[in-house]
Amino acid sequence: MTDTGATTRAAGAAVAPDRTVAVVGAGTMGQGIAQVALVAGHPVRLYDAAPGRAEQAARAVAGRLDRLVAKGRMAPEERDAAAARLHPAAGLDELADAALVVEAVVERLDVKQELFKALEKVVGDDCLLATNTSSLSVTAIGGALRLPGRFVGMHFFNPAPLLPLVEVVSGFATDTACATRAYETARAWGKTPVACADTPGFIVNRLARPFYAEAFAVYEERAADPATIDAVLRESGGFRMGAFELTDLIGQDVNEAVTTSVWEAFFQDPRFRPSLAQRRLVEAGMLGRKTGRGWYAYDDQGVQRPEPHTAEPADPPAYVVVEGDLAPFGELLDMIRASGVPLRQQEEDGGTRLELPSGGQLAPADGQTSVEFSDVVYFDLALDYREATRIALAAGPDTSPETLAQATGLFQALGKKVSVIGDVPGMIVARTVARLVDLAREAVAKGVASEEDVDTAMRLGVNYPLGPIEWGRRLGRGWAYEVLEEMHRRDPSGRYAPSLALYRHSYAEDGAGAPDAAGGAPDTADPAGAAGERREDGR
Repeated sequence: MTDTGATTRAAGAAVAPDRTVAVVGAGTMGQGIAQVALVAGHPVRLYDAAPGRAEQAARAVAGRLDRLVAKGRMAPEERDAAAARLHPAAGLDELADAALVVEAVVERLDVKQELFKALEKVVGDDCLLATNTSSLSVTAIGGALRLPGRFVGMHFFNPAPLLPLVEVVSGFATDTACATRAYETARAWGKTPVACADTPGFIVNRLARPFYAEAFAVYEERAADPATIDAVLRESGGFRMGAFELTDLIGQDVNEAVTTSVWEAFFQDPRFRPSLAQRRLVEAGMLGRKTGRGWYAYDDQGVQRPEPHTAEPADPPAYVVVEGDLAPFGELLDMIRASGVPLRQQEEDGGTRLELPSGGQLAPADGQTSVEFSDVVYFDLALDYREATRIALAAGPDTSPETLAQATGLFQALGKKVSVIGDVPGMIVARTVARLVDLAREAVAKGVASEEDVDTAMRLGVNYPLGPIEWGRRLGRGWAYEVLEEMHRRDPSGRYAPSLALYRHSYAEDGAGAPDAAGGAPDTADPAGAAGERREDGR
């Protein structure tokens, strides 16, 4: 059995550039992988079972090389040399001298198994066999082989020539030396490889599920519309795209299929449960950009996106009373001081609170809801409160209009647009980040990948502003655990139950004790900011 991706990599050499690389499957991914290998200097043979498809794909790759020359990114002589190394193959027998075969055919286990069994009869025993699967088990595909130790996953991201990440996936039987060779080959091709064990969704597709799921959940709870949720994720959370616009780009059918695959592979774990709202969209044929309609409408001019909800201007409060340091959101205190709103510091008595002149309180999203208290407004997490251009606020039915207006005016005085959303636990960014941190910690604890590779994969694979491990560090060890524990109390379906790995990580530092039987934090670690003091008037 191979070591997992978290294991220190053994010494190994990349496939030499003078050795042939074969790509089986001449679709978009196959063409992209072939181009990457060509530019790296390899002779490349491109095969597809459909008659004429390999020749057509070879012409398409040559056309892409021409465009690189036109853009000044490749010299004409380099283009000519690369094009001369590209050969369409009429049959598998023409791949006999390949040192590496990368498969990029349809995502069906039986098809891939039969293909690799046929390849084993053609290539030498020292040939590295790799699958580009994004959703199937590398172990299951390789299990049908005579020599499963030389079988590995090399999951490129589309478009392969542009995106740097390659997930190098070790199946249960993959030899460490073979995984190392695939890893070093990807690196020699100018890619950024990450090593991971064979788990549903690997790193990126496993850990990215909450980004979509929590946005859809907020929508299904009627707390906000897609345009507002997307705006908060972008302008407060720092994500490059919101979940609704991103799934429209990916294709709702494709995104839902990956979610369903991961959910089923984890034996219908509620943390990966698909969205009913997305299911209805797929059933209606509203698949996103490719059909002209998804969460948003599209035409020749692009997306027809409604405006996000933005609160009307409100007067800032006459002052704000603060108790405690508002950790890990202390930068807000400096921002309030700089805005000219008087800040009154009270002696700390074990709690952290912001009190407004109305007598109401302003609190960071922590997994609880405003409806549980007499007069509270919650504000959402931001990647960087100074750089954020929008902040979400949530108020319950018992929140006074004065408190909501003063909270709105305060953030507007800090230069932020304000979106008021429904009273949902964890709001938008906070619940998303807490779940990302949880799944990342669990993946590391279970040997799926190292902390470094997890963060690299999420930054490069899906353009997250921070890797979830680093994000968790910035927020403090116990922050994600406390948010999810509060959400789990309000939704005990298991969807928000913190993992054992997060539990251990949150309370293992500096001799801090574990949470007590009721789930409260120990005296030595109060990541939620001693919030109990803030909620004396709770019901």
